[in-house]
Amino acid sequence: MRIATWNVNSLRSRIDRVEALLDRHEIDVLALQETKARADQLPLMGLEARGYEVAVAGSNQWNGVALISRVGLDDVTVGFDGMPEYGDPSIAEARAIGATVGDIRVWSLYVPNGRKPDDPHYLYKIDWLARLRATASGWVDTQTALVGDWNICPTDDDVFDVKQFATSTHVTPPERAAFQGFLDDGWVETTRAHAPGYTYWDYYRQRFERDRGLKIDFVVATPALAARVTGAFIDRDERDPAQGTGSPSDHAPVIVDLM
Repeated sequence: MRIATWNVNSLRSRIDRVEALLDRHEIDVLALQETKARADQLPLMGLEARGYEVAVAGSNQWNGVALISRVGLDDVTVGFDGMPEYGDPSIAEARAIGATVGDIRVWSLYVPNGRKPDDPHYLYKIDWLARLRATASGWVDTQTALVGDWNICPTDDDVFDVKQFATSTHVTPPERAAFQGFLDDGWVETTRAHAPGYTYWDYYRQRFERDRGLKIDFVVATPALAARVTGAFIDRDERDPAQGTGSPSDHAPVIVDLM
């Protein structure tokens, strides 16, 4: 089985790229983040014609997650138990969707950005991760993958210049500790050993062309599922402005193969 995760930065704007990605890599399950649309706003006919089922959690223009599968899409769950709300009035944002695909459980996750360390959104991010960890601790003995945009650089090697992020999110000790907490519980980050390099490059100042990126997109699996991983890679070409049609997302897809 081949699964992938991609922060698509608007599914409506990049549906052609999504279809091409599925065809090019023969992906069985694709988890998307930042879809920025409700299900009824999405052009899904091309995906369905290819034999894919689609499950979406989204609103008009912010956040949004989806799962696209050609190996089944059962027991779809929007949000996880205990997931915190945010905003005024507070709402459960579209940041998590899970489903059984084939013989595994896959969650597409769009972890809150945090904005700035002194912003309420940062506290929301830390709380969101803590509550996910608490719920996911009950899944460690299953075959489950937590995939998506984690908005965390777990190590200094995951950021092009950590000094530039001294007062920013993504590299703070609480964020890194939150990510490490999943590993301490037995979860395994499956991509690093097979797919070195960054997964996100800001549009600012030709960051991609100068390879000044971040590694923030991960496939975190239970031990039983991690043992099935045979390889992984980052599709950097999908982020290249010179490739494909239309503008690329600022993230590259991360693809993992399972036996």
